[in-house]
Amino acid sequence: MATINPHINFNGNAEEAFIFYKSVFGGEFTKIIRFKDISGPEFPVAEKEENKIMHIALPIGKNNTLMGNDVPEILGTVNENEHRSKISISADSKDEADKLFNGLSVGGTIEMPIADSPWGSYFGMFRDKYGIEWMVEFVVDVIH
Repeated sequence: MATINPHINFNGNAEEAFIFYKSVFGGEFTKIIRFKDISGPEFPVAEKEENKIMHIALPIGKNNTLMGNDVPEILGTVNENEHRSKISISADSKDEADKLFNGLSVGGTIEMPIADSPWGSYFGMFRDKYGIEWMVEFVVDVIH
């Protein structure tokens, strides 16, 4: 069964905000990815944005994770009074991710079609027909 977690967009201060959230909730970050970590020929990153946060995750409680990122300047700024958070669904399989993405996005606007991402997961993003923003992701845990 899929889990749902809040995801917050920031205008360049995601790291500062998440350090604050960590001071309140406690715990340790399970993931910090900077834009420079995924930079490559297919996904070039401007030097001024390479240290910004592409993805950060802070577990809260047993089953929830607060996630966030900085929005690259090329995509504009986030209106701090609206449209800065998304609901993130972590699916248990690609099939489940497809089902949820395809079902919830009906009548909405696809922002990023669901597909393999540059950071190694199966990911898609959309705004549903009610204006709610969603991200659907499936991550295969690789055991070494």
